[in-house]
Amino acid sequence: MLNKIDHIGIAVRSIDEKMGLYRDALGLEFEGTDVVEEQGVKVAFFRLGESMLELLEPLDDTGPVARFLDKYGEGIHHIAAGTDDIEGARARMTEHQIRLLSDEPLDGAHGKLITFMHPKDTGGVLFELTQRKEDHE
Repeated sequence: MLNKIDHIGIAVRSIDEKMGLYRDALGLEFEGTDVVEEQGVKVAFFRLGESMLELLEPLDDTGPVARFLDKYGEGIHHIAAGTDDIEGARARMTEHQIRLLSDEPLDGAHGKLITFMHPKDTGGVLFELTQRKEDHE
């Protein structure tokens, strides 16, 4: 059902300030930026093998990433697992009493559908499920 680590989300105050670290010092391939209004973030993706590192910069001081930064500072925000069947994965989580943070998959960055699991049900880890929209029927 889940087939890979799609990406690891890292909360940052400024993508521009962190660009040199990820692109230049670490030598990761920069895949571009996207704005996800629904989540209140600007994101930048860097390829690391088959997976990505996703930098999350809040668009304002009211969204979940802004609140995360205020509480914890910069650092790992979430782990995203890729799936070919986001509806099936959502059903499986519900069957195992894992609460989902949305009633249906949401639009995410880079043409993907996303769903987050409640971290209180996953040992304090914010897990995200992700599926490419073109693979969703």
